[in-house]
Amino acid sequence: MSQQEALEQYQKSLKAGQKCYRNAVLHGKYPYPQVLDEILDESMNAGRFELGLVEIPAERIVGTKTVGRKSTFAANFMPLMPPESEFAGKWIQLCKAHLGEGIRDPIRCFEYLGRFYVQEGNKRVSVLKSYEATTIPGYVTRIIPVYSEDLKVRAYYEFMRFYQLAGLYQVEFTQPASYSKLQAALGYDADHVWTQEERQAFLSRFTRFRDFFRKQGGEELEVTAADALLVWLRVYSFRELRDMTASELTKSLARVWPDVKLLAEDTPIEINTEPPAEEKGLLATLLGGLPSHLNVAFFFHADPKSSAFTRSHELGAQYVAEAMKDTVTVRTYYGVTADEAGQWAMEKAVAEGAQVLFATAPPLIGNCRKIAARHPELKVLNCSLSMPYTGVRTYYSRMHEGKFITGMVAAAMSREDTLGYVGNYPIYGVAAGINAFALGARMVNPNARVRLEWSCVPGDPYAAFARSGVRTISNREIPSPGDLQWSWDWGTYRIREDGSVMPIASPCWNWGKFYEKVLKSILNGAWDALSAKDSGKAVGYWWGMNSGVLDVQLSPELPDGVRRLGEILRRDIINGTVDPFRTVLRDQQGNLRSDGDRWMTPEEIMHMDWLCDCVDGEIPGFDALKPMAQDVVRVLGIYRDQIPPEKEGVLL
Repeated sequence: MSQQEALEQYQKSLKAGQKCYRNAVLHGKYPYPQVLDEILDESMNAGRFELGLVEIPAERIVGTKTVGRKSTFAANFMPLMPPESEFAGKWIQLCKAHLGEGIRDPIRCFEYLGRFYVQEGNKRVSVLKSYEATTIPGYVTRIIPVYSEDLKVRAYYEFMRFYQLAGLYQVEFTQPASYSKLQAALGYDADHVWTQEERQAFLSRFTRFRDFFRKQGGEELEVTAADALLVWLRVYSFRELRDMTASELTKSLARVWPDVKLLAEDTPIEINTEPPAEEKGLLATLLGGLPSHLNVAFFFHADPKSSAFTRSHELGAQYVAEAMKDTVTVRTYYGVTADEAGQWAMEKAVAEGAQVLFATAPPLIGNCRKIAARHPELKVLNCSLSMPYTGVRTYYSRMHEGKFITGMVAAAMSREDTLGYVGNYPIYGVAAGINAFALGARMVNPNARVRLEWSCVPGDPYAAFARSGVRTISNREIPSPGDLQWSWDWGTYRIREDGSVMPIASPCWNWGKFYEKVLKSILNGAWDALSAKDSGKAVGYWWGMNSGVLDVQLSPELPDGVRRLGEILRRDIINGTVDPFRTVLRDQQGNLRSDGDRWMTPEEIMHMDWLCDCVDGEIPGFDALKPMAQDVVRVLGIYRDQIPPEKEGVLL
């Protein structure tokens, strides 16, 4: 390479450096490479580890170890010194060597939180970056940060574990537990060590995906290409990434792009707490184009004969089929599984003309994500809580409102201060139900305490209650008014001296009312109005007793006064004058959770992962759960981001 060609390369790089410098100053950013010694002190250092020779991603080299000649380079490591300077002369000679024999000596640098800071070889980095090298070989010393709950530090500790397995620096996540999720999505066990062949296969496809991510505008988001890949893998397989054409990959990424953007949102889900108006809105009247008839498909995961929860949804489907028979045609699909067979069932429904899909169980959320991405014209809903997917609306009810009433009635009927409560799963909304029950009990008995046992862990909760002398017990809510019954497994009841069950009260669902209101919202334009209002966010329906979807059944065996008290409380919750959590609240550790002067947000209530100070018991960890319960908690668990995922796909 001639001296003139090397000089031209320097001049080109100088312009790139000057442009980077000006843009940084214009936007109030630091214009030079970062200096590790200026951002790190020994109190932040938990140790050092020699990684040896590493192929460093060039884009991760962001600074220098010491101040040195930092003003020699712009933040992108392009030169800032004039062409006649001594520095430029050395840069040009190094440039000639690069295109001649090649730059053979590895650089030396420090790595901290996934970024690299050069100790020796700044000009080598500059020359190689000017030729858009993707990796630069270097001897690396890792500086391990002191552990904290800071998201960046947590993510980095997860990365260090991943690096031991995969040996890759190219993959960076911003969301908790993502490295283990990637390992599972590729079909690997949690402790699988990658082979060289597996690394190469992954990198070739990931690099392709990253390039398309950037073309889509990904660098403008506060998420990484790896974050986007995990979202993409919820709908497509890694094998498809290998086989897709450029056009197909662009379209697939566009379909999941709204969910990628949600990763950077502090509140990615808009909680809809009130049913829409049933009259056609003015905007819908002016624009027209609304459907006059809907083909609706219901998907049931379990058998209604063995699952009361599924039976309640089946009754809802039957109700809406009759109540809206002039404008709605209903088809039902049973035994729909959360796998390819279940996906085929949904595709079959679409082929048969379905326009609205109700998946009535949380495990079907994955199928819903895929069908919504492949058919964006569909209205897809899943019965679950807190799922940040724009193409799927979720729905559930504010069960804690009913639990609050039953807690009050149970304490009024109990001769003992201690009440029993059987928790089903540690999932979103369950802790709120436990706490609301306890607060309701405290309304009539300041000394009331709730003993908490779980049906999702080994052991017999009823035997535990018997040993403790607990005779008033709250169990699962009765699924629907049509199935009104009390037994050891349902409702809140008191065990009589002869061992028989005296019914007290129970919340119950009327899913038919929900389905009717949602379908009417599609017909009258309220669905589209909500989409416009919450554009860019996922939508979750979370309706309470004022919607008619949730109610409380009071036993006919209750004394008149207690029954009357329950009816008054029910009325006040419906009209909004009473809220279970607008009170002074302390958790089991004595921390003040509410001072009683404010309304808790829906997110605070749904995501409760703590118990009131009048509850005796704890929320079980994932490893303590029965296998079937683990499947549910993986999807809806209050600590789902910390749960090791199951293997999903295959890499090769």
